[in-house]
Amino acid sequence: MGILLIFSFFMLSGFSRNSSYIEVGSKAPLFELFDQDGKLFSLKNYEGKKVVIYFFPKAFTPGWTKQACGFRDQYSVFKENEIEIIGISYDVREKQKSFSEKYKLNFPILSDSKKEVSKIYGVDTYFFPKRVTFLIDENGIVFDIIDDMSLSGYAENIIKIFKKNNIKSNDNIEK
Repeated sequence: MGILLIFSFFMLSGFSRNSSYIEVGSKAPLFELFDQDGKLFSLKNYEGKKVVIYFFPKAFTPGWTKQACGFRDQYSVFKENEIEIIGISYDVREKQKSFSEKYKLNFPILSDSKKEVSKIYGVDTYFFPKRVTFLIDENGIVFDIIDDMSLSGYAENIIKIFKKNNIKSNDNIEK
């Protein structure tokens, strides 16, 4: 009985996979959030650019650390191909800053502590946002949504997806 009650709580709280993500082919909703340095970040400023927006559960967790460091380590390849990286979680700005400094992250990490952007993108849950990545082309269109990719080689696989979909500025994307 207890396990059924706990399962029901998670299902009702939105902990389970949400099928209401924004749709592939739709315009990426614009938003503003503060980054780890307290600067206001606006997706509107990235119009005309390719963007990776990934939602992660919590700073300092093993999976998020692996994912973030993978993006950090491949950052030069993303920049060569004019692809911007943006991370978002419910963590407060100060925690994002501490995490960013510890792991020397070189891209914006945004605080969605009020869960507003996570709700718009359909990734919010009661406890933390789901680990979901949205790939956006230069026209602001979501061309892929990733919610099941292994964290090993995650950043490299995203670069391959941009290439496969011909979302690239040059041929410097590694095969």
